[in-house]
Amino acid sequence: MPDDDHAVAEDSPVASGRSASLYRVKLPVFEGPLDLLLHLIKKNEVEIADIPVATITEQYLAYLEAMRDLNLDIAGEFLVMAATLTLIKSRMLLPPSEEEEEEADPRADLVRQLLEYQRYREAALALAERPLLHRDVFVREPVMDAEPVEGELPRLKVTPWELLDAFRNVLKRARPESVHEVVVEQISLRDRVRTLLQALGIARSLDFESLFADDATRFEIIMTFLAMLELMKMGAARATQEERYGRIVIELAIEDVSSLSLESVDEYERTAAEPGGADGRSGT
Repeated sequence: MPDDDHAVAEDSPVASGRSASLYRVKLPVFEGPLDLLLHLIKKNEVEIADIPVATITEQYLAYLEAMRDLNLDIAGEFLVMAATLTLIKSRMLLPPSEEEEEEADPRADLVRQLLEYQRYREAALALAERPLLHRDVFVREPVMDAEPVEGELPRLKVTPWELLDAFRNVLKRARPESVHEVVVEQISLRDRVRTLLQALGIARSLDFESLFADDATRFEIIMTFLAMLELMKMGAARATQEERYGRIVIELAIEDVSSLSLESVDEYERTAAEPGGADGRSGT
């Protein structure tokens, strides 16, 4: 994603059936396409040197679609990688050339990029764990992680791609939106952030699934997920799990919720057309 320290909203026309197409949102949460590919490779438990291109390409494109659902401003590099994967997939489907007995593996260059990126990422993570002089000066100290209970495994940090996985699963259960009635409503991401922060201030931690009502609309799910990303970006919340790809818990990462300023959250308050149900209920 583009390097941008703040979320940015831009007006755009309301598209039919796409209630979240009101703004283009930029959040520095998701890493680049190579990071996504490494996530998919790990998730599918395959070797980098032997990528099942057809499967990975299909899943990669599904992630891009989920990012479009969130109206995240997808960087050009994600689209370039999508085109590269599609090209590699098509080349692997072609019969071998009779002119060359041994053609180079179409995946070779991508494998090289992935291995190089993996090395740099692991080195960066190792450096980040080293204590640096004055690194934390003038930085608000987050709540220290509680000492693990005896016999309890330490909680794992959830990656942005795992959060996107969970978001896609919740989105599948979204309440269908009626196209027979249009209701005008005011939309405010800042209000949604404030509501989520208050809930975390009371409970201290919430199951990811519980953030979304069973009858939530697609639009409500998207707004709540964006609010959660905003809190994580501000360091006010963190996502953890007991085991990789396990149940995700959103935890409060600050002592006092009243000390957190939401001025950095763009208001996003616009009058928008939102499909409503037959009973006249709006999407939020």
